[in-house]
Amino acid sequence: MTSTGYTTALLETAVAAAIRAPSLHNSQPWRFRLRDGGIEVLVERDRPLPVAGHGDLGDWAAHLACGAAVFNLRLALAAEGVPPRVRLFPNPDDPDVVARLEPDRPRPATPAELELLAAVPRRRSSRLPFFPEPVPGEIRWRLVEAARAEGGWLDLVVGTAAVDAFGELARGANRVLERDPRYRAEIAAWTRHGPAPDGVPARAGGPVAEPHDLLPQRPFGDRTRAPGRDFEAEPLVAVVGAAGDTAVDRLTAGQALQRVLLTATGAGLAASMLSQPIEVAAARERLRTALSRFGSPQMVLRVGYGQPAWPTPRRPAAEVIDMAVRSG
Repeated sequence: MTSTGYTTALLETAVAAAIRAPSLHNSQPWRFRLRDGGIEVLVERDRPLPVAGHGDLGDWAAHLACGAAVFNLRLALAAEGVPPRVRLFPNPDDPDVVARLEPDRPRPATPAELELLAAVPRRRSSRLPFFPEPVPGEIRWRLVEAARAEGGWLDLVVGTAAVDAFGELARGANRVLERDPRYRAEIAAWTRHGPAPDGVPARAGGPVAEPHDLLPQRPFGDRTRAPGRDFEAEPLVAVVGAAGDTAVDRLTAGQALQRVLLTATGAGLAASMLSQPIEVAAARERLRTALSRFGSPQMVLRVGYGQPAWPTPRRPAAEVIDMAVRSG
C-alpha cells in the first residue's frame, strides 16, 4: 500500500492528530497536502501573528507550531505501521513547505509511540492555578529526556531564588509587550467570546491576573479567581530550546516541545506555555545567559498537577488539507 507513497486515507488520519498540536494564541498556522506519495507540511501565511509570533523572531511561532504538528503526524503514521522519514525544508524554492514526510520501512508502532499518541487528544494548555503537589524527580527526568530524544534540550528552573529571578524576567518581558498597542490588539483579535474554530476561548483563558502573581498571564480570560486559588508560589518552570535559532532549529524545537507536552500529559501533569520571555529579544538573551546555554530558548513551560483545562477549538481537518498534487 505504501511502497510508492502515502494514501489520502492515511493523510486524513494523520492530519486529524496533527491539528491537535499547540500553537501561539491557537492560531493553527499550518496546511497539509499529499504530493508524490509524501505528506508535506506548509506554513499558512494568512494567519499571521505580527507582534508576538513574528517581530524580531521571523516565523518563530509558526515554525514551532508546525514542528509540533510534524511530531503528531509521525506518531499517527507510526501507529498505522508506516512510520515516516522526515525532511525539513525539502525544497529551497518553496520555503512555505517546512517538512516532508515519506514512508520508511513498515514496522509496528512501539509502546512509547502508542502511549504518546494516546495523549494527543488529552493535551491541553492549562491556564489555571496548579496544586501544590511537587512533580517527582523521575518524571522531571522523563521530561528532560523527551526533549533530548528529539534533538532539543529542556532545562528546569528550580529553587526559590532561580524561580523568583525568572518571574521578574517574565514580568518585565510582559510589560514590554503590553506597552505596544499592536500587541494588545493582537490578543483581543485572538480572544473568542463565542463559537469559533480557532483562537482562545475566554473561558479557557484562566483567571484575571493579579499584581502579586509570580508569572504573567495573557489577558484572554475575564474571570476572577476563587478565594484561596492563587497561582503556585514556586511553580516548576521548564525551558525548551534548540542548538541554534535557524528555521530548522525551531522546527526541531517544536517537535521536542510536543514530545515534552505529551510526556507530561501521559504522566498526569498539566502544562501551560509562557512565551513572553521568548518574544522580547533582550529577555530571551538574559534567559539564555542565565541557563548558561549556547543554544537558543524557544519556549517556556509551567508544569504541575492541576484540574482538567478547557479544550480549545480546532479547524476541521478537511479545511487544512490541500488537494493532492504531483510534480511535473
